[in-house]
Amino acid sequence: MDITELKSLQAPLKQQYKDDPESAVITLKASGRVGEGVTCSVDTGRAIAEAGLHPATGGDGASLCSGDMLLEALVACAGVTLGAVATAIEIDLRDAKVSAEGDLDFRGTLGVAKEAPVGFKNIRLHFELDTDANDEQLDTLLKLTERYCVVYQSIANKPEMTVTR
Repeated sequence: MDITELKSLQAPLKQQYKDDPESAVITLKASGRVGEGVTCSVDTGRAIAEAGLHPATGGDGASLCSGDMLLEALVACAGVTLGAVATAIEIDLRDAKVSAEGDLDFRGTLGVAKEAPVGFKNIRLHFELDTDANDEQLDTLLKLTERYCVVYQSIANKPEMTVTR
């Protein structure tokens, strides 16, 4: 996809959202069903993903770890955003790799130590880019990718959450 194609796809949407801001607010949904052996089957819209306990919490490693899935969602979103931003600012990427890693202290999720946090303490997002872009262009590319990546911003800015039954 080049900048012309991207703009032709996004221009009518941008105009619609300027004219009718309410039309830009969409609720994304996910659902799952708790299964046997401490698992939860999540419908991804493409396939069923079965999440379970990480081996560090007693899992056997056969099911997906939701922490891994969070990092995978971050990598996917950052990769798509990077590609769109590179296209929009006309940076040619010959190749781009995105990786994420995060540090967890499983004492928190297992209730072993109250001082241990539940969840990631640190997340590192890394890009390996093959391009002729200069440092200033790359700084702009990464700054805009960070700014417009939905998953990154959701993690970084902690959305308001509610729990119901």
